[in-house]
Amino acid sequence: MPATFADLAPLLTLLDLAAVLLLVGGAWIIGWRIEHPASSRPSVTVMMADHRLAWMQRFAERDNRIFDSQILANLRQSTTFFASSCLLAIGGVLALIGNVEPLAGLAEELHADAAPTLLWQLKLVLVALFLAQAFLRFVWSNRVFGYCAVLMGAMPNEPDHPEVPAMVQRATQLNVRAAINFNRGLRAMYFALGAAAWLVGPIPLMVASVFSLWVVWSREFTSIPRDILSR
Repeated sequence: MPATFADLAPLLTLLDLAAVLLLVGGAWIIGWRIEHPASSRPSVTVMMADHRLAWMQRFAERDNRIFDSQILANLRQSTTFFASSCLLAIGGVLALIGNVEPLAGLAEELHADAAPTLLWQLKLVLVALFLAQAFLRFVWSNRVFGYCAVLMGAMPNEPDHPEVPAMVQRATQLNVRAAINFNRGLRAMYFALGAAAWLVGPIPLMVASVFSLWVVWSREFTSIPRDILSR
């Protein structure tokens, strides 16, 4: 008889719920902290926003803007690459959700205990949700970079044109929003990898969650690139 969601209640322990809460809550908290850091120690994301403003200001002063268009094209290409990667990963996870028998068989060999198919599917759904979040962020980032490209293309060639300062600000804000969504997509991919540890158990999920949080935190607040930007 197929398992139902009611059958999962005894199988999902408080440790499972705590591990999932740690992953989901930690992902939200670290994301908020990165985008709203203390002024005394800004994150790489916030520091790069100032450099994006400087980029748009230099862009408005340049006669030859081919280099700027190449930079923006590379940024959009990155979003496309990661969005495509997420689609492939989502397809793989959905394929596993549709046929978890090989995964369940391997787990039974390792743990010597059986679990209903629905439980494995539930654990894989958590991974798929993070991947879907990443995909949507990358797609939106790509579109916003496109909006930024339009404003850059519409910017007058004369640096002293009265519309330039306002257009520089708008182009910068769009560029920053696109970058924020790109970074959110990357973080979702990190936590999707962490969510996969739930297949092994709640304790591995907790360990993977803490490790994912440490990776994201260190790259935003204690990395060498951040030290370079702060000089």
